[in-house]
Amino acid sequence: MLPRRFAARMSSPSTTIFRPFSTTPWQQKAPALAEIVPDQAHVFDAKQKEFRENVAQMQREKKEQERQSQSTSSAAKSSAPSATTEYLDAAGLGSLSLSAGEAQRKTDPDGKKPGTGRLSSFIYGTEEGREMDREIERSFSQTLARGKYVHSIVIHEVKPDKVDEYVELVGNWYPKMANMPENKVHLVGSWRTEVGDCDQFVHIWEYQRYQGYHASLHAIQNHPDFAEFDRKLKKLITSKKTSLMQEFRFWPTSPPRKLGGVFELRSYTLHPGNLLEWETHWQKGLAARREVMEGVGAWFVQIGDLNVVHHLWQFADLEERRARREQSWSVPGWGETVHKTVPLIQKMDSRIMMPMPWSAIG
Repeated sequence: MLPRRFAARMSSPSTTIFRPFSTTPWQQKAPALAEIVPDQAHVFDAKQKEFRENVAQMQREKKEQERQSQSTSSAAKSSAPSATTEYLDAAGLGSLSLSAGEAQRKTDPDGKKPGTGRLSSFIYGTEEGREMDREIERSFSQTLARGKYVHSIVIHEVKPDKVDEYVELVGNWYPKMANMPENKVHLVGSWRTEVGDCDQFVHIWEYQRYQGYHASLHAIQNHPDFAEFDRKLKKLITSKKTSLMQEFRFWPTSPPRKLGGVFELRSYTLHPGNLLEWETHWQKGLAARREVMEGVGAWFVQIGDLNVVHHLWQFADLEERRARREQSWSVPGWGETVHKTVPLIQKMDSRIMMPMPWSAIG
């Protein structure tokens, strides 16, 4: 995924790649599907084309900067590893990666490898079995995910008669928190569910690894206005659900953009043990889908609703969604992806959502 700092470097005033949070007042109103103007797919397509061209240009600039940086600073790099790099594994993963933690406890205090006794073998299995477990853990942490980011998905069920109050409260607080550098967090987007569980609001946040998640929670909850915000929020919602996720390596989360239209969040509960196979097939399927559809991001849950995968898509309107999904079947590779992934699914849900006015992706 492109670092967010590159988005700010786009010089064209008409670009849709980056929209900083505005401090100007916006209408305190929850968005509705009825606000979508039909037959505007050509407008969406034009914005999509501009967005993709901007992303491609940013990638070229980033590669050129990296090339120049490597040629001038390679001799200046220190060979001594820092405390941080010693703690992280090769993929840059932190404390929740088993492969990173294993390196810190190779032996017991008596000098023996842990779990080599007869009782340990009975309780923990053989060394070969434990090594297989470590390989599986490394596969999930390093093969599936890009270790740089952790995302949270927060779902609020709002009381029907409190929607407007909720929009005003959260619409003032969330952008404020996202705009404070000391909070070390990006608000990917906020949406209201229009088809599915109505009066449900979905928010996706991005952190710099789990260390950034802890730092963000600490900073926000120690803000002098947090207690009052939390007190008001609890009176407006009936439930709050949070899961921590990582994005798939093959599908980085989109940078900020404003294309308009509607969003679909498709959530899949997989049979346990099928996540790697899901990733393998979808890596090919996404290449086919991107020819006709605009993906926002894909994540798998690591803490919370386990075995759950979320895919987020964007369309001009529901008719365009229907047309694009049908068109996918004509793209080589898509039929095979569906054929191989459907048996992996236990349960699936679909939400049609509208972006909130403060959403960076809208």
